[in-house]
Amino acid sequence: MSISESQRGFLVTTSRGLDELLKQELSHLCPGCDLAIVRGGIRVSSDIEAAYKVCLWSRLANRVIWILNEGGAASAEALYDTARDIDWSMHFGVNNTFSVQFNGSSRAINNTQFGALKIKDAIVDHFYEEAQSRPNVERDQPDIVISGRLHRDNIVIGIELSGGSLHQRAYRQDTGIAPLKEHVAAAMLMRSGWASQTQLPLVDPMCGSGTLVIEAALMAMQRAPGLGRKHWGFSAWLGHRESLWQATVEAAKAQQITPQVQLYASDLDRRLIAIAKQNANEAGVFDAIHFSVNDATKLTPSGKISEPGFMVSNPPYGERLGELTSLIPLFAQWGQQLKEHWQGWQVSLLSSNRELLRLLKLRGNKEYNLMNGKLECKLVNYTLDEANCQQFSDSQDNDFANRVKKNLKKLKPWIKQQNTNCYRIYDADLPEYNVAVDRYDDCLVVQEYAPPKTIDADKARRRLQEVLLYLPAVTGVPSKQIMLKVREQQKGKQQYEKINQSGNRKVVHENGAQLYVNLTDYLDTGLFLDHRTTRQKVMAMAKHKDVLNLFAYTGSVSVFAALGGARSVTTVDMSNTYISWAKDNFKLNNLKGAHHFVQADCLQWLAGHSGQYDLMFIDPPSFSNSKRMDTTWDVQRDHVMLITQAKRCLKPGGTIIFSNNRRGFKLDNDAMSKLGLSAENISAQTIPQDFARHSNIHQCWLLTSS
Repeated sequence: MSISESQRGFLVTTSRGLDELLKQELSHLCPGCDLAIVRGGIRVSSDIEAAYKVCLWSRLANRVIWILNEGGAASAEALYDTARDIDWSMHFGVNNTFSVQFNGSSRAINNTQFGALKIKDAIVDHFYEEAQSRPNVERDQPDIVISGRLHRDNIVIGIELSGGSLHQRAYRQDTGIAPLKEHVAAAMLMRSGWASQTQLPLVDPMCGSGTLVIEAALMAMQRAPGLGRKHWGFSAWLGHRESLWQATVEAAKAQQITPQVQLYASDLDRRLIAIAKQNANEAGVFDAIHFSVNDATKLTPSGKISEPGFMVSNPPYGERLGELTSLIPLFAQWGQQLKEHWQGWQVSLLSSNRELLRLLKLRGNKEYNLMNGKLECKLVNYTLDEANCQQFSDSQDNDFANRVKKNLKKLKPWIKQQNTNCYRIYDADLPEYNVAVDRYDDCLVVQEYAPPKTIDADKARRRLQEVLLYLPAVTGVPSKQIMLKVREQQKGKQQYEKINQSGNRKVVHENGAQLYVNLTDYLDTGLFLDHRTTRQKVMAMAKHKDVLNLFAYTGSVSVFAALGGARSVTTVDMSNTYISWAKDNFKLNNLKGAHHFVQADCLQWLAGHSGQYDLMFIDPPSFSNSKRMDTTWDVQRDHVMLITQAKRCLKPGGTIIFSNNRRGFKLDNDAMSKLGLSAENISAQTIPQDFARHSNIHQCWLLTSS
């Protein structure tokens, strides 16, 4: 049997982190009711009238579930029996459609679809026994939604009264990226303190689609957030009491007031402000909110604002790596603006990136953990008192900024002598700032080396943000022209895969050559800066020679060979993308003649090739297990085999320039002698000054045939 009427109650669910706040709200909505925090929400021991009131009035709830039964679920059979004990004919008929939403898992039931299926079976069997017929399951818009919530070996089964999540207030017609959920916005207003002081000004300087100020307006006018909903889960429920519901709705309408509020919403994006206005109009609060297009980092309290109040906002989080380069200086600048112009205000900010908020250089006085959708966030409250509004120097005392300044000063004479606009300015000089910084004309590429497991992840993230914060100041490169990448060991076809899809290319120059680079789409840019000197050596040796470039990448070495007057240049790489890139580099330099481009596995191609060359450049990967290759490749293990094949195609007196970047690589000199090749280690000669700090970035040999 199902549990008795006197034992019945309902479960109110919300997002993780809002349980205590929801309990406070329910204590006002349901005075005198027994409230208990349980897994997934608040258990309320009360009647259907209280449940209706929560459906209509709760600003924090997601779902309201009227409990029909709870019991054992230690096995699939026990779960079925608990569901079978409910007299389902008392709640809906065979002509109704239904669905089952299942939440939770246990040892016996570790699949939500399986759990939902057992409850569905119990419902169907009941109707077959009672009426020799059954209601149909409807996934999209069922008349009745059954909720099953499993915790350990106990199941709570009920009717979902809310008809979908209550955070959907029905006013939001459109949103921006990563919108703030309505019930989270309400929680922010409550946690900030504004909800209990609605007569004070409220400003959201990054309002997006306007959710936060709209929720504030609804609070101030004492409008029940559920009044705009068109669909409720109890509409087809046989236990629904329509007259009681209508009385609850009419009472809610009667409580509405026209408040005196000061609500200000702005955003830099004019399109988002248009969406926010549309949403506010749909919610019926357009006249209560002042909307404007403004940059938060330049915004000051307007003359209309009579006194300090509350700034509550959900600024961008920087969930995507590339966004950090623009967000970091923005937050630093915003922090200075807040200190200078917003003294006396209370500020509450929500972010999934606590380190971004630290760039404000404000001391928080309270933090709350909560979820916005699937993102774990922190809401941080600040008081902009005199102590918190002290300004701090920007970069003069930062170790990273000072080191970059020192490097640039040291490199300045060398840079003037170089005929290139691409060079390295920093390479993990300080262990705690574990990045490389390369300049490509008017842009910077920051490569973060994956930190070892011994380094605290939060500390590493903080250091990276400092790098991105100070680079614009010390280099003069705007933050929007700084690209961020994470450098990890790339294996197999990973080295050929895109990490972005922007398709941005730009032209740089080096020692008389023009070359395409792509600073965003791939881990590497298309130009290995550490081989700048090596390319010049190839150019100097190439005149009137037949040149082969194996593992050619984007063909920059081939370009220099052709510019050096090579009789022919053959460019071979496994990637069709890079072969096309190499062809474009040749066109860019107006290079014509006997130049050939081959897309092939270099090892297989070389094994079956019979051409003869005076000069070869071979720079293979350290390791590869690409699906494009028949076997794995290891440069230490396989370099003798590779050079043996190359020697077959080398003319008498010809030269192989052999290079690789495997740390600790050792050339098999005995094998080279047996092949009739004299080996000269020219690594030191091929490391340019901007890579002198890490001179083991590559090794290079001249292998000359007798």
